[in-house]
Amino acid sequence: MIRRILALPAGRFAVAFLVFIAILAFAGPALAPYDPLLGTPEVLAHPSAAHWLGTDYLGRDVLSRILAGAPISVFGAVQVAVIALFAGAIPGILSVYLGRVFEWLTLRFVDTLIALPFLVFAVAATALLGNGIPQAMLTVGILVSPLFYRVSRAATLSVAKSQYVEAAILSGARTGWIVRTHVWSKVLPPIAIATANTLGVGFVIVSSLTFLGIGIQPPAPSWGGVLASDLGYLTQRPYAPIFTTVLIMLSVWAFNLLADVIRDVAGESGRTLLTERDAARSRRIRRAHDRKNPPASASADALVGRSSS
Repeated sequence: MIRRILALPAGRFAVAFLVFIAILAFAGPALAPYDPLLGTPEVLAHPSAAHWLGTDYLGRDVLSRILAGAPISVFGAVQVAVIALFAGAIPGILSVYLGRVFEWLTLRFVDTLIALPFLVFAVAATALLGNGIPQAMLTVGILVSPLFYRVSRAATLSVAKSQYVEAAILSGARTGWIVRTHVWSKVLPPIAIATANTLGVGFVIVSSLTFLGIGIQPPAPSWGGVLASDLGYLTQRPYAPIFTTVLIMLSVWAFNLLADVIRDVAGESGRTLLTERDAARSRRIRRAHDRKNPPASASADALVGRSSS
């Protein structure tokens, strides 16, 4: 699947930008030119050679705070997706095979999670468990897990009635072996699409919570916190929120684009798409070769025409 994703221009662009975001997450604090917590007398300074993105209301370098806040924003979104994946996909697959009682209980639990007011419940759970990123992301991941439950359950139901799965059940195969051998490969593409979408949603959620001061203790930097501090001083620096907003927007867009590419290349449609692209590329190469190296008969006809004229 990775080869198919990289075969498309949109897939290459999404992967390249997400690699850039991953580099920021791992090396952002080391790349920060200043201490992100250190204030200076240069309060609300405009972008300059010394401070590329200016300074905030305490004189802290904005670029340094964005780079230092990248790990919290990126790994928080990853934590949301991982928790939602395990809390939703595994029960969704097993609900097809573990009987009516387990299916009924998990369906009612998922319906309950969907009915909860998302942001209000996240704020309440964070206040109960403690104001920290792990607690906030645990709550958010569980609230997002119904997406993975429904996707994995629908994909498993489409495979469960196939002849080879029924033959495996009749031959006495265990549920775990059936899931690993027959079901997982069919369920993986829709789960990959849901994961990419959830990572984009996770970026928005982490930025929203840190914007409200939830999940992080000031003055620790985060993209949502930088955006919140910029919005308080729009009169002095009206362009300041653009930097963080564009970074968050492009990250979410890249994940959504990756989800679209995965959907395009998954399954039989993906093989057909790549076959058509390869055929079109072969035709272009053949036409270019024919223009550069015309057939011998065509060259002879051209010489005859010249001599007769």
